[in-house]
Amino acid sequence: MIASLGLILLCQLLGEIVVRGIGAPIPGPVVGLIILLVLLQGRDRIGLLRRGPLGDGGVERAASGMLAHLSLLFVPAGVGVVQHLDLVSSHGVAIFVILALSALVTLVVTAVTFIVTGKLLDRWRGTSS
Repeated sequence: MIASLGLILLCQLLGEIVVRGIGAPIPGPVVGLIILLVLLQGRDRIGLLRRGPLGDGGVERAASGMLAHLSLLFVPAGVGVVQHLDLVSSHGVAIFVILALSALVTLVVTAVTFIVTGKLLDRWRGTSS
């Protein structure tokens, strides 16, 4: 379990190093997740990777354990909001409007993406058969 958690954190660290090294405008943990995905995909194809923390579902168990306690990560954010209640009270309406608009934009962009992807898939299926 410790080795699996170490591998997950190592992938995150490598992601941070890559992002800072090349100056990419991508969060380091996202690159770390891609590295972990590549390792997990490689595990299925390369026997050498089936040993250690990647073998026997160790990473999956470690990730499930972390996800089971994900709510603990919201405690610092809640404490931060409570510490700055004066800012929330003075800019509360603006914060609410921005949150509502960003949620609406996200919803619209997601819907448009699904519609466009569906049309592209229909077109691709129609030409490939």
